[in-house]
Amino acid sequence: MSHFAKASRDHLHTMKYILGRKLHMTQLFDDKGVVTPVTAIVAMPNTVTKVKTVESDGYNAVQLGSEDQKVSRVSKALSTSLGGKAYKIVQEIRHDDAPTATLGEEVTVASFEKGDDVVVTGTSKSKGFQGVVKRYNFKGGPRSHGQKHSERERGSSGGGPGRAGGRVVMGMRMPGPLHRTANPIRRYDTRGSSRPAGPGILTWFPSPT
Repeated sequence: MSHFAKASRDHLHTMKYILGRKLHMTQLFDDKGVVTPVTAIVAMPNTVTKVKTVESDGYNAVQLGSEDQKVSRVSKALSTSLGGKAYKIVQEIRHDDAPTATLGEEVTVASFEKGDDVVVTGTSKSKGFQGVVKRYNFKGGPRSHGQKHSERERGSSGGGPGRAGGRVVMGMRMPGPLHRTANPIRRYDTRGSSRPAGPGILTWFPSPT
């Protein structure tokens, strides 16, 4: 996971969301001494910056803002849409039903309880220009005798009279920039939260279900 994560909960058709940043990995011990590896997310209080409905926008969604910053550091259009404020993170979460959140409402980790089943979406860090081993998990060339500097090479890109017809086929996996991407959504089980009034800490681990 990465520096940014979004945790959500769906309980009795009431959806709760919060934006946060990954703090670190740690482990928790229960009353029987069983250890569980968990991820800690620090979540500052979020603010509902916009509520969208099917009638006004064509779909249901709630826009959250997290981590205040200077208004001069965002575009005027974004600042105007946020009511003259500015946030480092602004995310929109879609709803199936009409959202019950209100404009300006504060969202904290107090919304989550121990044992809640949550969905976590993370965003990876950008890693710059990378080779095919790191970018696409290629295994590299052989390490046997007679090889030189081929441990992390990608091999042939075609160009013969076969599949590509004398050219490099479009979509060939090659070295290039490894941009930030959204990791797949997975289900987790919360193991607890602390300091719900301020910068909260939300811990979760992969749910067996």
